[in-house]
Amino acid sequence: MARRSAVGRGRDTAVVDETAAPGRALASSADPWDLPDHGRGSGGGGSRGGGRWGGSGGRWWVWVGRAVLWALIIVILVNGVRAPFERFTSAEKAGGAGTPSKPPKNAGFPSSAAGAFALQFANVYLNYDQKTAPAREAQLKTFLPDGADAQYGWNGVGKMQVQSVQVAGVDARDANNATVTLLARTADRWLRLAVPVYADRSGSLVVSARPALLPPPTKAQLPQDGVQDRDTALETELQPFLGTFFQEYATGNQAALSRFSNGTTIAGLANSVTFVQVKEVVAPKGPGGSRTVTATVVWQPAGGGGGELEQSYQIAMVKKGTTWLVQDIRGTTQPSAS
Repeated sequence: MARRSAVGRGRDTAVVDETAAPGRALASSADPWDLPDHGRGSGGGGSRGGGRWGGSGGRWWVWVGRAVLWALIIVILVNGVRAPFERFTSAEKAGGAGTPSKPPKNAGFPSSAAGAFALQFANVYLNYDQKTAPAREAQLKTFLPDGADAQYGWNGVGKMQVQSVQVAGVDARDANNATVTLLARTADRWLRLAVPVYADRSGSLVVSARPALLPPPTKAQLPQDGVQDRDTALETELQPFLGTFFQEYATGNQAALSRFSNGTTIAGLANSVTFVQVKEVVAPKGPGGSRTVTATVVWQPAGGGGGELEQSYQIAMVKKGTTWLVQDIRGTTQPSAS
């Protein structure tokens, strides 16, 4: 075996075996990170053998790379399983398991147009006179399907007239069909009329069947509780203040009204009424610096020939020093049977 001299190459220069067996060289090249056998036994982790570095740090990096690779594979698998599961559960919450949510059944029905259409129809349908039957027949053609009875159920005898008709509601059954409910007033009673209306895709409308008279709305009973704990001292204190305030509120005098307001603009009624009196003030007990009270005011409408109207107002008030000021004024929502 021939050896090359290492003289003059430094103390760290390795001796190279130039006559190593070919098989050994091939085996050692199978894993470039493995140490040669003599390196493992000598404990020289940082030594160089066979012309390449075989330290233990190389194998540590291999395991780190493998761990990162497996982590990426796990993340991909988890996301692949979770995505369809989340889509499934979201669809279940929206409209049942695997069932897409459906739009409301009345989506697309032209409720406003149908209400106006039925209102015009009712003004013709509920007014008839045997003396003018041909005119009624001609007007009804605008609203009725082709081939319908010309008078739409009226026998052509007698007379009927309504004073007013209003739309009370539209009950859309689907995108094409709805029932429009109307309230009509005759000389001595209220009527409720249900008018079926059909709308096609273009928005055209027609009365699809004969209307039906229904009972008028029933009268509701007000709750009896009202204001149980009243601040009578404050009611007495506010009576003269509100009397003066409503005098100016009737005229709409902005300069005068500004002295009663807490910085807000109060328009007033611009002499459309004449103030008579504040008949009652109802103040519930509450915090000392603010209170919402109800005032019943008596007006004489302009041109009313001396007639009087009692009306109720809800007034939000705040106290500045010793003076109460008006923050807001509007119609009341407090039930009162008086």
